[in-house]
Amino acid sequence: MKTETRFQTAPEDRISVSHRIIYGLGAFVNNLLAAASGGMMIVLNLGFGMNPALVGLLGALPRLTDALTDPIMGYISDNTRSRWGRRRPYIFAGAIAAGVIFALLWQLPEGKSENFYFVYFLVGSIIFYLAYTMFATPWVAIGYELTPDYHERTRLMGTQNFIGQLAYVVSPWFLWIMTYDGFFENQADGAAGLAIIIAVVTISVGILPAVFLKERFSDSAAATKERVKTSFVQNMRQFFHGFALVLKSKPFVMLCIATFMVFNGFMLISSFQFYVIIYYVFAGDQTVGAEYAGYAGTVLGIATFAVVVLATWLGTKVGKRRAFIATTALSMVGYALKWFCYNPEIPWLVVVPMPFLAFGLGGLFTIMPAMVADMVDLDELSTRERREGMFGSIFWWVVKLGMAAALAGGGYLLEATGFSVDLGANQPEQTIFLLRIFDIFIPIVASGIAIWAILQFPITEEKAHEVRKELERRRGKIDSDE
Repeated sequence: MKTETRFQTAPEDRISVSHRIIYGLGAFVNNLLAAASGGMMIVLNLGFGMNPALVGLLGALPRLTDALTDPIMGYISDNTRSRWGRRRPYIFAGAIAAGVIFALLWQLPEGKSENFYFVYFLVGSIIFYLAYTMFATPWVAIGYELTPDYHERTRLMGTQNFIGQLAYVVSPWFLWIMTYDGFFENQADGAAGLAIIIAVVTISVGILPAVFLKERFSDSAAATKERVKTSFVQNMRQFFHGFALVLKSKPFVMLCIATFMVFNGFMLISSFQFYVIIYYVFAGDQTVGAEYAGYAGTVLGIATFAVVVLATWLGTKVGKRRAFIATTALSMVGYALKWFCYNPEIPWLVVVPMPFLAFGLGGLFTIMPAMVADMVDLDELSTRERREGMFGSIFWWVVKLGMAAALAGGGYLLEATGFSVDLGANQPEQTIFLLRIFDIFIPIVASGIAIWAILQFPITEEKAHEVRKELERRRGKIDSDE
C-alpha cells in the first residue's frame, strides 16, 4: 500500500474524554448482557435439571430472531424523527426494558416441569432479545456519528472496546457467585439474585449514553427526510431497499468478510486449545491441563487490554487499514507459535502465544467499527441518506452469524478429529495431530483471507477526508458547527 496522507484532528472534532467513557459504558452494558445471557444458562442444567440439549436450544433459538430484528431496529432508528433524536429514545427505553425483562427472566419458580422451564425461558428470552436489540442497535449507531474525524473515530472505538472488555473480566465469576452458599441458598436463588444485580447495573449505566451524548444528525437535513406519513407497505419497501443497498456495497462487504473470518476463525477452534493442552501437553491430565489453560486465558485477557490501547494508537499513526493488517498478522504469529510452545517438555510455554493471539479480536473490535463509520459517510455521499443503524445492525449480525457458525461447526470439526472422551488419555496419535493442525491453521487461513479483504477496502485517510469535505459542501456547513 502506498503512503497515506496524514491529517490532524481539529479541536472541534474531538470527543471529550467524559463522552468517550460514557459511550464506552454502553459497551460494558452490551457485553455484560451478552455474557450473562449465555454464561448463566448453565444453571438451567445444574440448578433446574434441564436436559443439556434443551439448554443448547434455548441459547440458539432466540438468537435467530436477531437476523430480522437487528436490521429492522436499525431501519427504525435511522428513520425516527423526534425532539430527542433518532437514537437516544431507544437507548434509554431499551436499557430499562432489557434490565427489567432480564431480571424477570430468571425469577424461575422451583418444582416445575422441564417443559414449563423450556417454554417460559424461550418466550422470555425472545422478549428479552427484542429489548436488548432496542438498546444495542441505536447505541452502536450513535457511535458512528459522534465525530466526523477519521482518527477520532479510532480513539472512540478504542475507548469503548477497552471499557467493554471489563465485562469479560467480571463474567467468569458468575457461576461462582450463583453457587457460593454464603450469598444464596442454591443456584436457582443465585441466578435470581444475580439477574437483579445485572438488571440494576444495566438500567443505571445503560441510560447514560442516552442522557449525555449528543446526536450530530438528529435534525440535519442531510440525514433526514421530510416528515411524511408512510404506509406499512411503503416502510417495508424502503426497509428492503435500504437493506439491499447496504449489501450491494462492496467496501462494506469486504469489512464483513474480514470480520467474519477473524472472529469465526478464532471462535471455531476456541475450545481446541483446551483439548491440545490437556491431551497433548499434559497427556490427558484434566486437572493440571485445566489449570494451565486457565493461566493462558488469564494472560490472554490481560494482554487484550494492552492490545486495545496499542491498536488505537497504531490506527491513528499509520491508518486503519495498516493497523488492522498489522494486528491480524501478529495474531497469525501467535497461532503459529502454538506448534512450538505447546510442548509437553516445557508446559509453561503455553502462555507465550497468548499476547500475540490478543491482537486478533483486540485489534478487530477496535479498528473495524471505526472503518464502518467511514463507510457510512461514503454511503451518504452516493445515497444522500444516513444509515448508521442499518450498517451497524448488519455488521454486528455478521458477528453473531460467525458465533452461531462456530458453535455449530466446532463440534463437527472435533468429531472429524476422531476424538472420543471414552478413550481418556489414550487418544490416537492422528487425533492429537489433527487437533493441533486445526487449532493452528484454520485461524491462520481465515486471518489471511481477512487481510486480503481489507486490502480491497478503498477508504484511506485521504479518501475519508475528501468524502467529508464533499458532504460538508453539500450540507452547506461544517459538521463541527452543527
